[in-house]
Amino acid sequence: MEKKWYQKISNWVFIVLFVLLFPILIMNLWVIFQAKTNPDEVPSIFGYKPFIVLSGSMETEIYKGDLVIVKNILPETLQVNDIIAFRDAEDTVTTHRIIDIVNKEGVNYFITKGDNNNTQDQNLVEYSDVEGKYVLRIPGIGSIMNSLAKPTTILIVLMGITLIFVIGFTISSKKQRDLEKAEFLEYKRQKEEELKAKEAKKKTSKKSSSKKTSTKKKNN
Repeated sequence: MEKKWYQKISNWVFIVLFVLLFPILIMNLWVIFQAKTNPDEVPSIFGYKPFIVLSGSMETEIYKGDLVIVKNILPETLQVNDIIAFRDAEDTVTTHRIIDIVNKEGVNYFITKGDNNNTQDQNLVEYSDVEGKYVLRIPGIGSIMNSLAKPTTILIVLMGITLIFVIGFTISSKKQRDLEKAEFLEYKRQKEEELKAKEAKKKTSKKSSSKKTSTKKKNN
């Protein structure tokens, strides 16, 4: 039986979702594994680290709620005007721009500042505090990921997905049953018509045979 157009589309949707979600699942598992084995380090994927932006200090370059990707890099190669992610005095990762590099007692430090801030950051950034160099941002994804990290949101999303799946499966099953019922009724109708046609043919054949017999008797 040839597949209907909506069945073909659903198959393609499943393939696309699988291609998109499977790599994400593998990466998430890798991040979880790294977080468990090295709890003091930020998990990275092929040298890249994701961070959620929690403030608007870098607007209009980076916005609150964005997901930023930074790349592992040797701090010695960084220059003024580069945007970096680093750990501050409170051990929170901040993404700001390098505005100067200074040397104190033979040790180099970065002076950083948020583009949207009026003053530079109070603390100097040591090379060891650098998490990576800013590469790109994904607008708004950080807020979504931050929301999804909450247990209540995860529960609601899972319940929603389950409900959608159940409704979709029920509708699909009903459509399939209705289609099979319609095909069965059509098949039954055709068989009944074929049977009626055969019976009508037999009656016609008997009448024709009876007429021939009567004609022969009269001739005799």
